[in-house]
Order: sequence, then C-alpha cells, then structure tokens
Amino acid sequence: MTEALAAWTPRALSVLRVITGLMIIEHGTAKLIGFPVVPSFANLQPLSLLGAAGFIELIGGALLIIGLWTQPAAFILSGEMAVAYFMVHAPRSFFPLINGGTLAIIYCFACLYLSTAGAGPWSLDATMKRK
Repeated sequence: MTEALAAWTPRALSVLRVITGLMIIEHGTAKLIGFPVVPSFANLQPLSLLGAAGFIELIGGALLIIGLWTQPAAFILSGEMAVAYFMVHAPRSFFPLINGGTLAIIYCFACLYLSTAGAGPWSLDATMKRK
C-alpha cells in the first residue's frame, strides 16, 4: 500500500498547494473586498498593516492556486503568517490554542514547506518547466 500511495505524493503536493491557496485568498478577499463578510474587517483601511496583509494574501493565494512562482510566493506568505502570529496572537498568551494562533502557525509551516518543495505537477510552474 505504501508504494501505491507514494505514486500520489507529487499530486498530493499540488492538492496541498491549491487548498492552502484557497484558504489564504479567502482571508485576502474578506479584508479587501468584504467577501465573505467578517465584521472586524468592516472599516479596514487598504493602506494599513492589515490592508497590506490582505494584498499579500490575495496575490499570494492566487499565485498558489494556479501554481505560478510558487516558491517565492509561499516564502512571502510564510513570513506574513509568522509576523501575524507574533504580532497579533503571541502577545495574548504563550499557548496557541488560547491565543487563537493555531491557524497562523499551520499556514506558516504549510507555506514554508511549499517554498521548499515547490508546486507539484499540477501547476503553471511545472508546465513552464516542461516547455
């Protein structure tokens, strides 16, 4: 069974990339265009720190979804999530479960992994490499 699953490893990398991108882009659209509606983002200023995070999430999430420039985009997103954790969540409590930072940590390390592993076979990066 291990050998059968091993054949799917590159495809699973692509699926991880797409799902991570979809989850991150949702944060960007909520901040910048108000969809989905998140009450705490209602009066967000686009040129604020939170607005800048929204632009990074919107553009970076889109790049992850299509698999274009995956490694640099994922590296930037990983850094953004680390900053989000240490600026917003860590001051609330040492424990991520209590400070609400578990999602930021997961995004940070998923993106850090993508920044080293690449986009996988179902991506524009792989298509451009083949040509």
